[in-house]
Amino acid sequence: MWLRGRRVTVSAATQPTSMEDLPRLRSIIPVLGVTQILAWGSSYYLLAVLAKPIADDTGWPLAWVVGGLSLGLLMAGLVSPRVGDSIQRLGGRLVLATSAAFLAFGLIGLALSPNLPVYVLSWLVLGIGMGAGLYDAAFATLGRIYGQRGRTAITTLTLFGGFASTVCWPLSAMLVSQFGWRNACLIYAAIHLLVLLPLYVFALPKEQKRSPDHSAHPASDSASADPVPTWSRLLFILIALVITISSMISALLSVHMLTILQARDIALGAAVALGAIVGPSQVGARAIEMAISRFHHPIWTKLASTMFVATGVGLLWVGFPIIAAALIFYGAGIGIESIARGTLPLAVFGERRYPAIMGRIAMPSLIMQAASPSIGAILIERMGANGALAVLFAVALVNVGLVIVLFGVMQKQRAVQIC
Repeated sequence: MWLRGRRVTVSAATQPTSMEDLPRLRSIIPVLGVTQILAWGSSYYLLAVLAKPIADDTGWPLAWVVGGLSLGLLMAGLVSPRVGDSIQRLGGRLVLATSAAFLAFGLIGLALSPNLPVYVLSWLVLGIGMGAGLYDAAFATLGRIYGQRGRTAITTLTLFGGFASTVCWPLSAMLVSQFGWRNACLIYAAIHLLVLLPLYVFALPKEQKRSPDHSAHPASDSASADPVPTWSRLLFILIALVITISSMISALLSVHMLTILQARDIALGAAVALGAIVGPSQVGARAIEMAISRFHHPIWTKLASTMFVATGVGLLWVGFPIIAAALIFYGAGIGIESIARGTLPLAVFGERRYPAIMGRIAMPSLIMQAASPSIGAILIERMGANGALAVLFAVALVNVGLVIVLFGVMQKQRAVQIC
């Protein structure tokens, strides 16, 4: 059946005939796994530890210090389509190596910033590196290398990425306490230039260049540049929409979860302990998905993700007595969402234009991630924590419905292309 395996319309000519035709997973995934941990830890997760030391040392408003990440995510979203096209044409090796350079230069800018404008500009540079070096670019690289067999690689990579905060938060705290926040940024910059960049250059395979017309339309596996059929455009819009909504919910709650829990009369220490449940739930759900992924199409992963998130948010909203259960559902949902984000477009559209499609899907998702903390703050300020949860629950239910609609459109695609 089409929904239990690889999309049947993919031409056999585009698929590797055996694992010997592919770069070995065991040589590439550990490399990308290490680089993802350090890239996430020195960019997306950086301010979780450094924000207060930066504000205390410089006197800059904490809102502006933390806002640097939002500006970086905005820039990452803006450059993502170009990043996807570049990976489409050149392969991921050069693009990921370039991301290490941008992340390093951005961190150097942070370390040397004499004033707030330079600090903000440095985050824009970091944003370019994030757009070219985090999950979406890594997924696009794996899809280009492994084709439809990239699903296992993408799932494995998310297991590595799940440890980014676990590894880098203590590392960042140690660096700040020993050397100060500016030197911590310089040390991370050195790691990017001396460790990550060489790993990308020497450990990733050189890939054959492709002509630009392969990324002209996010549609099928055909190499032609014909206009995208209506059903394919609708698939693209629906997939981008459900991924963007999922990103909005997770980004909002990652910032405001403690505030929401404390509004339930939970003490700060207990709220922190409960919040810590989310991380292991993510990793556990990803491990389960990795074990059973060969038995189902990624649309089921996406559906499970949205249902778990909706269940978790709904339980928080109604005041379910066992808060830990709500957070386990929520953590499991966002854990496998990162897998579906990479594997669903690959399964639906095929590998030929996958990097370009990932770049276009990433753009609205990253922009929404940049805006979500502010949206959450406005909701909590005007409606209270419970009102904000009610809105999020409604949005999560809408997302479940959109995935069901997506399922129906995919079934229609099957009828059009096979029957």
